[in-house]
Amino acid sequence: MSGHSKWAGIKHKKAIVDAKRAVSFTKVAREVTIAAKEGGGSPEGNFRLRLAIQRAREVNMPADKIKGAIERGTGAAAGESLEELRYEGYGPAGVAILVDAVTDNRNRTSASLKHIFSKHGGNLGESNSVAWMFERKGVIEAAPKGKDPEELSLAAIEAGADDISIEGDSVEVTTGPGEFEAVREALEKEGATIENAELTMHPKTSVAVTEDKAPAVLRLMEALEDDDDVQQVYANFDIPADVLERVSANV
Repeated sequence: MSGHSKWAGIKHKKAIVDAKRAVSFTKVAREVTIAAKEGGGSPEGNFRLRLAIQRAREVNMPADKIKGAIERGTGAAAGESLEELRYEGYGPAGVAILVDAVTDNRNRTSASLKHIFSKHGGNLGESNSVAWMFERKGVIEAAPKGKDPEELSLAAIEAGADDISIEGDSVEVTTGPGEFEAVREALEKEGATIENAELTMHPKTSVAVTEDKAPAVLRLMEALEDDDDVQQVYANFDIPADVLERVSANV
């Protein structure tokens, strides 16, 4: 299992019980709004919106707040003017990082991210300085819950999965964007518990990060993800699972 995918799972679990729920609400509401603006307000015909609504429900966002975010996206209700931006840069140990942001003030966001990168030993890069190292993929982390991981893997492959990784009690499945939903449904049908599922920018190659460098990398990741305007952070670090669990508990 790639280091960043494992980190995404850890972050996902932390976000669900995050004490800073207001920040979580802001982020998921903006994702719902952007998704509705991009593909319309019907979840049935807008896959991105379905994912955004699921995220909103996971952080217990009230239904009326979700509805309001959709209406702002479709123009049925007034709201802030939002735009999507992507930033690229490098972190400690030469780790490549992509940052997706949604903002109503690009100057504020750019200045904030530049400061965060600099403070934590990284630097922002030019457009496409690291984007070429990533590709759009679906990543699903599932717990077998008594099921044979090999059977889950077979079901995922039959549904269109690209790659399977089994590590302990966790199965990580990588899919193309078009097969993502079918694979997730196949795993759920087999009785697996989906611990994390997201469309992500998956690294084509990874950078091995030693335990002494890992805290600095994860502190930068945390700082970026805590910024109100940041929606997603992708990176190509590879930290051994045991080191990641140990270090992330103290970040």
